Amino acid sequence: MTKRFSLPQLVVSAQLITFAQTAFAAALALNVWVNPSLAGDPFRDRKPHQIGDQTEAAFKAIFQQGNYPVAQRYLEQALSKEPNEPLAYAMSASLAYGNKDWAKLDTYSQKTLETGQKLISSDPLRGNLYTAVGHFLEGAVVITREGTVNGVPQAFIRLRQVYEYLDKAEAISANDPELNLIKGYMDLLLAVNLPFASPDQAIGRLEKNAAPQYLVDRGIALAYRDLKRYPQALEYVNRAIKTTSDNPEIYYLKAQILKQLGQREKSQQMIQEAIANFDKALTKKSQLPGDLVKQIERERRSAVSLSNPG
Repeated sequence: MTKRFSLPQLVVSAQLITFAQTAFAAALALNVWVNPSLAGDPFRDRKPHQIGDQTEAAFKAIFQQGNYPVAQRYLEQALSKEPNEPLAYAMSASLAYGNKDWAKLDTYSQKTLETGQKLISSDPLRGNLYTAVGHFLEGAVVITREGTVNGVPQAFIRLRQVYEYLDKAEAISANDPELNLIKGYMDLLLAVNLPFASPDQAIGRLEKNAAPQYLVDRGIALAYRDLKRYPQALEYVNRAIKTTSDNPEIYYLKAQILKQLGQREKSQQMIQEAIANFDKALTKKSQLPGDLVKQIERERRSAVSLSNPG
């Protein structure tokens, strides 16, 4: 069951926003054009749950291929044909956040919560899980709308509700891969910012019970990057590349890790390798959000400046 703790309010606000951005937007070698007729449960090899084909296709387009225009088209179909699937609304909320569309973020966060609550009667595990996700997204909406000072008290209430519903889901199936993926990402985001939280425990949750594996590897790489444990981060991002080699976001993550490691070790070879990975990510910039492309380009310029000191 979830361990209870009190959180510094400013950290809470940062994590709400960060998680809303990364957990659904924010990580296999399939073609870019996902065939929805082959879609199934992306989390479970055995005893799959009822997840719509269009939602599954959108999930793969985002997290396997990093192809946001394709994902958007699948999500539009999902919202029309699979209106009772909360994952579709959660991903739509994430895309809205990335596009700074606060009205849609608000709408899709509410719909994630509503559909999660409705799902509890027929699928209590996923219903409770996405009720938790809905509360988390609504906390991000509050922070975005009200700002840190005014929004944090409301967001903190939402965060307590998140863990209340995660506890309910965990009581139903503690080893469920979808639950452990989402909760593992949340725990890592908290652990890398709180001195008394354990990142190793969160990493263990991901490694032991979460799926799909490519998002497990990506999440652990992100955690090690933020913990400045760059050799371990590099190991896991390389694992993710083996299974999601078409995803430009994976090369962006590798570039970030190599840049930081190159700076620390004063290695021009690593800096050059970082630049090469930034370039590889940018070869598919047409399928990434515009703000993300600009961020990659800024970080690439920074790496180039390191390779030409003085």
